[in-house]
Amino acid sequence: VQLQASGGGLVQAGGSLRLSCTASGRTFMWYGMGWFRQAPGKERESVSTIRWSGGSTYYADSVKGRFTISRDNAKNTVYLRMNSLKPEDTAVYYCAAEELRVGSRQPNQYDYWGQGTLVTVSS
Repeated sequence: VQLQASGGGLVQAGGSLRLSCTASGRTFMWYGMGWFRQAPGKERESVSTIRWSGGSTYYADSVKGRFTISRDNAKNTVYLRMNSLKPEDTAVYYCAAEELRVGSRQPNQYDYWGQGTLVTVSS
């Protein structure tokens, strides 16, 4: 499966962005999906994940209450709505697909990765 992430950009602190990740190549609904991020000099971390059915989600403590993950299986797309953005949210955001379908929290459980989209939050 191929993943194309989009929606990143420059935003002021307190602002919002919506990231999108569109899949092609195989049946999208077979996969658990996740959003991860990597800031300069830091390891890749899990931001939010969603089960193949959309019935179960996970959020990192740092984004809980501010970010919302959703998916539209008919459009082969997963979204990450990011509100109340903070400078510490600045990172390259990656979407990934997981054949286990459960929306694992660990990046190494994911089988396919998009190219990343840069989110920069200014103070």
